[in-house]
Amino acid sequence: MTVLTRSAGPADVPALVELRCSNAEHHVRLGPAAHRVPDRDSVRRYFERRLSDGPDDLLLVAETAGTTAGMAEVVLRPEPPDHQILVPRRTAEVHTVVLDSHRGLGVGRALLAAAEQTATGRGVEVLLAVVFAPNRDAVGFYTSAGFGPHGTLLAKTLPGPREQPTPPCP
Repeated sequence: MTVLTRSAGPADVPALVELRCSNAEHHVRLGPAAHRVPDRDSVRRYFERRLSDGPDDLLLVAETAGTTAGMAEVVLRPEPPDHQILVPRRTAEVHTVVLDSHRGLGVGRALLAAAEQTATGRGVEVLLAVVFAPNRDAVGFYTSAGFGPHGTLLAKTLPGPREQPTPPCP
């Protein structure tokens, strides 16, 4: 199967919305206390704004036989401040989504390779995959692609008002 990766453009918005909502639903099943399904119109507006000036090389799509099968988003982190004690390195996060029907066919690997190339072109030295630990498939995917531990992220939920979950993408 041939996988074509390319920068996303305005015509990709409907497919990007489907991918984002599908990914959100998957994450809610894994951890409903930590994840939510965003409002579909909010997701659409985000991608429309992001792509309003044309293709965006930090937002990639993968196609197989003319069908959008996945997406990758490279999120550049701010330049490290001068007061930071860590060695300053340009970092970015990568997020990939592949339709269930296209998993295991090389779509994720093609997207990740394209994302790495894009990140390198932007001067990124460290690419991070922030993965929800119970998402074993994603942990395995990124580990097999050479990602490894990079610190430990600890969290504590503080008391206070909570956002009400939004209804799932229809």
